Amino acid sequence: ITPYFTSLTFKPKKNIPEGSHQYELLKHAEATLGSGNLRMAVMLPDGEDLNEWVAVNTVDFFNQINMLYGTITDFCTEESCPVMSAGPKYEYHWADGTNIKKPIKCSAPKYIDYLMTWVQDQLDDETLFPSKIGVPFKRNFMSVAKTILKRLFRVYAHIYHQHFDSVMQLQEEAHLNTSFKHFIFFVQEFNLIERKELVPLQDLIEKLTTKDR
Repeated sequence: ITPYFTSLTFKPKKNIPEGSHQYELLKHAEATLGSGNLRMAVMLPDGEDLNEWVAVNTVDFFNQINMLYGTITDFCTEESCPVMSAGPKYEYHWADGTNIKKPIKCSAPKYIDYLMTWVQDQLDDETLFPSKIGVPFKRNFMSVAKTILKRLFRVYAHIYHQHFDSVMQLQEEAHLNTSFKHFIFFVQEFNLIERKELVPLQDLIEKLTTKDR
């Protein structure tokens, strides 16, 4: 099995097809993000379908987190991170419900590899994330999206708790903070992650979001 992250030049695999309605939505999101108002940027555009908006943004966050984690893979190793954690109080064990039913304890790089591969499989599933216009979303779409976002949050939490020094060394902290702030505003706007899941970064979330009330 080739690991998901093979080098620093890791490129996200998931592209939204140009010319599609989802591509237009992504462009809309990028344009409003450019205005610097993240609260406005996450709001559902007039007349748009919530499922589609959540789908487009989930793909976008997946790509962003891929790239952010890709920059620090040299620092996140079996030796440096023998368990997947977000500080001393929070440890994550992996299970996907199909291949691995009982949660297993594993290193952070292994966990993130499992996680990103699992997310990629969901995003590539046309029945879950239809790329064609007019193809309806499955009834369970929102619960799958919530699980994806909950798990992607754990990668941010691990980076902040265990690798922030490396992020600062690489001068990536502004990029990481903006990406995470966008992510948090988005999940708050649509109640996509339970509060208890966000606890490992609660102080940071309050700091990043109170300025923009």
